[in-house]
Amino acid sequence: MNARRSLFAAWLAAVALTACREPAAPRVVAAASLRKEGPEEDNSSEPVATIDHWVPHISTVSANAGELVRLFVRERVRSDIGDGKPREAVLMIHGRSVPVLAGMELKHGDYDWALWLARSGGFDVFMLDFQGSGRSPRPKMDDPCNVPKAQQRLLIPNPLQATCSPSYPFTLNTTRSDLDELDAVVNYIRDLRGVEKVHLVGWSQASFRMGPYAVQHPDKVASLFFFAPIFNTAFQRTPPPSEPTPMTLSTRADVFTRNVSTTGWGCEDQREPGIEDVVWAAIMENDELGRTWGPPPLGAPEGSPPEGVMRVRQVILTGWNAEVASQLTVPTLIIRGELDTGLGGRQDVAELYRLVKNENKLRFTVQCAGHFMNWETQRTALHQISKEWIKHGRVGGFDHGEFRVDSEGNLTPEPTP
Repeated sequence: MNARRSLFAAWLAAVALTACREPAAPRVVAAASLRKEGPEEDNSSEPVATIDHWVPHISTVSANAGELVRLFVRERVRSDIGDGKPREAVLMIHGRSVPVLAGMELKHGDYDWALWLARSGGFDVFMLDFQGSGRSPRPKMDDPCNVPKAQQRLLIPNPLQATCSPSYPFTLNTTRSDLDELDAVVNYIRDLRGVEKVHLVGWSQASFRMGPYAVQHPDKVASLFFFAPIFNTAFQRTPPPSEPTPMTLSTRADVFTRNVSTTGWGCEDQREPGIEDVVWAAIMENDELGRTWGPPPLGAPEGSPPEGVMRVRQVILTGWNAEVASQLTVPTLIIRGELDTGLGGRQDVAELYRLVKNENKLRFTVQCAGHFMNWETQRTALHQISKEWIKHGRVGGFDHGEFRVDSEGNLTPEPTP
């Protein structure tokens, strides 16, 4: 208890000192206050513009290698940014399955993380869908035969009448093709907005792009914000699937029910009632073909429209391990929910923190939060911590250390093993 009081007092003192220098500096406060300080109630009266970009790129995905493609990137930016003021560009990156807009820009109350950063932080916020996800090109993914046969039963009779052999019996993306796309978008942002470096914010499997990219291009990366990152010190390469296809399917039940063991669930008031409906609708909004596939919702009258399926790109991952992480030299923050069970042991965030070479590094474990913290009550802590990190390179006055965040927003040191 004394350690907690001492740390919290130091935190408040640091915030007070910062406030003297910068009256509008953000601070982490109790969770209830964070909710009150959501994007729609921020003091800034400046409107936030939405600009969709289609970034040109010569594809290195095998299915359309050598073709000119247009990668979808959405920008959220306040209208007063750029009037002689220093710019901070942020690029948000999706994980394995959920498209970037559904994950980072959920348009429901104060859930919109990108809007929060653009409005409250004053950042120029960009969001990227890699090929095979969301609104970017999805080569070979319009053919319903290009899913594993075990999953094709979900598509009978809509749109399939019987199982079929894939027309493209190969996986789609690789870590290499994703890194090429990430570099194309980072360079586009640097040229467009006249910045030298970009802050990278990524969820879950995004760590396989962000980490290696920051090692290869530290001159282009201002900082890393790993949200629920997948990381295993000994990882080398994912094995090819027994039935290679460019995509698999995820149902609503896969995301919200069958995934409990990996997403974390069970804390009282962890999620707002009905938020799953909002999230699934947002996912389907970003998959105009997938939302027309599959059966109607369970128990719906005959002839009801389909519930839809999420088309998930198949990717072969390589090289995000201790050897690569030990070469990270940029400022790094790692955050995960305490109920996030580690995705089968592939989430060794304590070791990732230890390996990062930059002394400006922070790690947070958030109480009553899981792998889907961005859709949960503790999203306010996620929003506030990301804003303060990007703006100041510290949180609550601290620029390094490992902490726990309780449901009221208080910090305590991470217990030693």
